[in-house]
Amino acid sequence: MVARSHSSAAGVLALLHEPDPLFKQHALNILTPLVPQFWAEISEHIALIESLYESEELSKEARRSAALLASKVYYFLGEYEEALSFALGAGDAFAHEAQNYGSEEFVETVISKAIDRYVQARSEERDGTIEKIDQRLQDIIKTIFDRCIAEGEYKQAIGIALESRRLDIVSLIYNHTRDTSLLSYAMEAVLDTGFPLSYRDQVLQFLYPLFPPPTTGDGSPYILSITRLLITLNNPSLTAPLLISLVPKQPLLAYQFAFDLVEGGAQDFLEGVRHSLPEGDEVTKSTFDKLRNILTGQESVKLYLEFLKRNNHVDLAILKNTKDVLEPRSSIYHTALTLQNAFMHAGTTSDVFLRENLEWLGLASNWSKFSATAGLGVIHKGYFEQGMTILGPYLPQNGGESSVPGAAYSEGGALYALGLINSGCGSSVTTYLRDTLKTSQGEIVQHGAALGLGVAGMGSSSLETFEDLKNILFMDSAVAGEASGYSMGLIMLGTAATEPVKEMLQYARETSHEKIIRGLAVGVAFIFYGRQEEADETIKVLLAEKDPILRYGGVYTLALAYAGTSNNDAVRKLLHIAVSDTSDDVRRAAVTSLAFLLFKNPSHVPRIVQLLSESYNPHVRCGATLALGIACAGTGLQASTLYFFTVVIGFDSQIFQQDAIEILEPMTKDGVDFVRQGAFIALGMILVQQSEASSPSLASTRTLYNKVVSDKHEDPMARFGAAIGQGFIDAGGRNVTISLQSRAGSKNTSAIVGMVMFCQFWYWYPLAHCASLAFEPTGIIGLDANLKVPKFDYISNAKPSLFAYPSSTKPPKKEAVTKVATAVLSTTAKVKAREKKKAAAEDAMELDDRAENKDTDADVEMKESSGPKDGDVSPINRSISDLPETSTLPKPAKKAEPAFELRPNFSRVTPAQVAIISFPNDCRYQPVRPLSGHPSTDYKTGTSSSSSYAASEKYAGGGGILILADLRPEEESEFIEFEPPAEAAPSQSAVPPTDQITTSTSALHIALDELAPEAEPPASFEYPFDNDA
Repeated sequence: MVARSHSSAAGVLALLHEPDPLFKQHALNILTPLVPQFWAEISEHIALIESLYESEELSKEARRSAALLASKVYYFLGEYEEALSFALGAGDAFAHEAQNYGSEEFVETVISKAIDRYVQARSEERDGTIEKIDQRLQDIIKTIFDRCIAEGEYKQAIGIALESRRLDIVSLIYNHTRDTSLLSYAMEAVLDTGFPLSYRDQVLQFLYPLFPPPTTGDGSPYILSITRLLITLNNPSLTAPLLISLVPKQPLLAYQFAFDLVEGGAQDFLEGVRHSLPEGDEVTKSTFDKLRNILTGQESVKLYLEFLKRNNHVDLAILKNTKDVLEPRSSIYHTALTLQNAFMHAGTTSDVFLRENLEWLGLASNWSKFSATAGLGVIHKGYFEQGMTILGPYLPQNGGESSVPGAAYSEGGALYALGLINSGCGSSVTTYLRDTLKTSQGEIVQHGAALGLGVAGMGSSSLETFEDLKNILFMDSAVAGEASGYSMGLIMLGTAATEPVKEMLQYARETSHEKIIRGLAVGVAFIFYGRQEEADETIKVLLAEKDPILRYGGVYTLALAYAGTSNNDAVRKLLHIAVSDTSDDVRRAAVTSLAFLLFKNPSHVPRIVQLLSESYNPHVRCGATLALGIACAGTGLQASTLYFFTVVIGFDSQIFQQDAIEILEPMTKDGVDFVRQGAFIALGMILVQQSEASSPSLASTRTLYNKVVSDKHEDPMARFGAAIGQGFIDAGGRNVTISLQSRAGSKNTSAIVGMVMFCQFWYWYPLAHCASLAFEPTGIIGLDANLKVPKFDYISNAKPSLFAYPSSTKPPKKEAVTKVATAVLSTTAKVKAREKKKAAAEDAMELDDRAENKDTDADVEMKESSGPKDGDVSPINRSISDLPETSTLPKPAKKAEPAFELRPNFSRVTPAQVAIISFPNDCRYQPVRPLSGHPSTDYKTGTSSSSSYAASEKYAGGGGILILADLRPEEESEFIEFEPPAEAAPSQSAVPPTDQITTSTSALHIALDELAPEAEPPASFEYPFDNDA
């Protein structure tokens, strides 16, 4: 039967005016499917339809049909709130409508509005604004939850439950599925979407007991989630019982938890856990002692230090080239090379470049000398055991300052370096730095001591240290006061302490020194780190200030308070400031600060800043470069990640938005020098630890750096940026990445702080050294039950070239001088041509005569154009001439690259590589927790157990320090001995192989001398063709 087509709904609408209720009900049923076509016509009778819904004469079913009809009409009118109200009155009719074809969009919109209203009603119910939520609304939400659970859409249900604060639904779903990955999803959702702090902590405390007790091996893939949960709650009373419960039966897992907590936990939190651990009995005492030792953080620092020393692959040729082309007497160029050397050797303890270039080092003066001395702290970062010994010659002697002119700069730099060396485990030097701060009188030494104290005591919340810094601040010295402002914020990091903030802002409004105001403004931002809505009032006050420096601090306060949350309101505020503020500095800071909000979703940042990168304002463009660099640091976005996730793992390439490198490459040619500087720095951050096989942009970027640094006509600021970019791209001996997340997925506090401090290099170059706080060593360091490092191999399931170290720089070749061709006049050429033609004719006549005589004794003369025939012996090399020519010889088959490789313990593993690391089943040592938070992947088929890229886009952690279970303890173990050489040698790539030493050594001493006699030709020899491979 063919359905009748309607040209108008007037006839059906007329039935609504009939007195018989049956006609009205029939009309309502017919009109409902006609709404998409005739909604405009039906809307003229909406008042009548509403009256029918309220009429007592109609049956309940008819009234529900009227409510559904009204809801659909209001939907097409764009009145979604009214549509929801009548949908609630429709009851079962709305549920049946959801099953009809063509109504999907209407139903989804109404349900979306129902969820929003339910979330709002739950909030009003908690506030006491309303007494009870509409039962009809609750029924719809219950239906939604039931449908999600029935269809297996558990994550959707958890999302709605978290928004509406229905934690009972989360518990119901977990009890139904017993899937711990759903608990991890709920935890990540509440941490990464900007929920209020109080509710966030409530959810985490609710989720924690639901996790089953962790066990050794892959049976507990949620261990990293528990670690992140405990670090976020920052509650020693919750963490210590877990460690205590693991000690009797699973001490290895307790060690692993302790190392993972050190990765992301604050100093005061770790101290609280240490003090909460008992002494233990005879059996467990040694285990608790080891746990306390691990929680100091010093054990991790020592292991990473040894890792960086052993795997140092710095290419000294890059540093040598930079030194040769940059004028050392220029302060900016000297500082550029100082920072480049410091970053490239960060944590390696290798000062070989400084020792070989003492003359260059001696050219540093004033603040360049300060920066050069502070660079020692970056190079020896983590070497806390010998920090005082290494810096001893530079530190203030006998508690006082030196009277030697210029010595104050090296003394201040040494104090700053001491703080950098002890960052993360600085409790041992804070007393010395405080004493030096109090006894010193010069502002330069005070400046260095204050910065060192802030870095070493970061997050210690020490009121005594805060008071010492405040006393220096009140001296109103611009240089010392600026450092004090930064350090006061670092000491009280994340405390949101009201009184310190009040004092700092009051002094910032009173002083006339811009440097002090800036230090205090950024210091206030540090105090509100991670405090979210608790910082809103201070942010509002700072952004309303007339002084642009205080507004600048307000921008960073907003960024740090909501760091890593991707909070929509915070992003919206920063974008508004970026295009509306009257100060260029504030606008640049606002764009840069987007990186601190969005670093957990790096692929979103290029899309957001793409238009800002094309702004007419160069400061906005500069901020866009740094935002891309910081947020996408270490990702290679898109150069390597596109290849990795599409070819190796098999994800769809459309998941990526805009290529960060594609945005930055045109900005390296910007007409403004500081925009180019920012682009060079950002490229270095993004391409850190990328290989030539995985990143097409790497080789061209390195070439660009070399070209810019060597170009004497390039602007100094651009050359400075290129030198810093070279330092970042090879940071830490090519064994560190830049990551604002810890391996457990929590915020990496020291890295975020370090990058904020680095961004202040715009005003003060010595602060650039703090970028080293964001350097994260990338390797697998396996430890046994005695915390020793055994020798074993694990498998990297990818081609070795994909994650290989970059090849070393080849020294430039000297080109041989060729003689210029002599100019020949046209008349001379014509004469020579005639003579050659005449001689050729005479030779032809002579050959004809000889042919006629047929003289057998005559010599046979070969034509110049003819060569040896097949089978002839060549007069040159006495070989058979019918052999194939060299160009046609079959080339030896290129050896196929293996699909995997064995890697030894204590070797580099990049963040992208962690997902493809596996331990052989027959390996004696196996990790006690899963290696990575990434979804497991089959690299032979290129498929993943998770079809979602979101989990893999984030730095899901893994790697690092792993505690290993020994499956064959009865066998004798072989360990890696920690006996570092007295002085680190240059990288192995700079040393030629032993079988080529003779050739390469002789080649190094070849020099071109045009006056020297011509060399004798080599002696005759026969090439062994039969032995050719």
